[in-house]
Amino acid sequence: MRRSGALSRSGRLPPLGSKILGASAALATAAFTLIDSNTAVAAPSYVTACTTLDICYCINSDFRDAIDANVARVRQLIATYKAQGKAIGYLSIPLSPAGGGSFAVNSEIAASTAQSVTARLGSRAAWLLNPGAEAGDRMNGASGADFMYMWTQILEGPKGLGEDFDFFYFAGPTDFAKYFALTGQADLERLEAWFDTRVAQDPAFKTSVDQGGITKAGFRNYYGLRASVAFSYGSHDEWNIARLINERRRGAADFGIANQLAVLFDGHPVTPGGYENPTASGDVGRCIK
Repeated sequence: MRRSGALSRSGRLPPLGSKILGASAALATAAFTLIDSNTAVAAPSYVTACTTLDICYCINSDFRDAIDANVARVRQLIATYKAQGKAIGYLSIPLSPAGGGSFAVNSEIAASTAQSVTARLGSRAAWLLNPGAEAGDRMNGASGADFMYMWTQILEGPKGLGEDFDFFYFAGPTDFAKYFALTGQADLERLEAWFDTRVAQDPAFKTSVDQGGITKAGFRNYYGLRASVAFSYGSHDEWNIARLINERRRGAADFGIANQLAVLFDGHPVTPGGYENPTASGDVGRCIK
């Protein structure tokens, strides 16, 4: 998913999830928000939108056209690479600053990880969809639920079997450590030094720090202890999407166990049981009326 300002994971905004669905529903009941005595602006309209896999999100209906357009665009992009005979993968990686990170830094790590995975597999043989780079240019202000409604449709495919993809790559601690050149020795101290250098060299990053959007301790602890899909709302949903697709494939005559989508975490294939284990939901949830 691309988000504006405080974007998150793989192109998603900090997830609203079930925590704010009540507030979203309350907003939806208000027809207008008064700006002054003479001007009114229509309030966001939140609706429950479900996909082929019957996964539902509470989305802002204002983004429906942008979502539909990007789903069509990305499907065509995938088709172009599939026509070249490439294996198609999806990168699940946190983009949101939730937890102490930086959207800008996470976007850089997403691009670096996509490049690294592609190099490992071979650019002539594989293409990895990086949601941070392919979220479209009309999703500024969208929520995590809006982004996940979009990515779920792309991942599940027209038949709900993930037929456009060959593998999922879930980013883990090793992927983040590689970006920061961590060595396993005094890693938290290295992250503090990295933070100080970034503040000195990047005015936008410094502004965010000065405004309290990023703190040195939060940054250090996030990237040193938690940077992984394990702490991402959207990635949790994407794990469950991969599991559900593979469950459907195992029961489909044209697929079966031998033709499940491959799933990798932190550079390694998951165990057989990992293909069948769900995780806690992130942004999934119907609107609460």
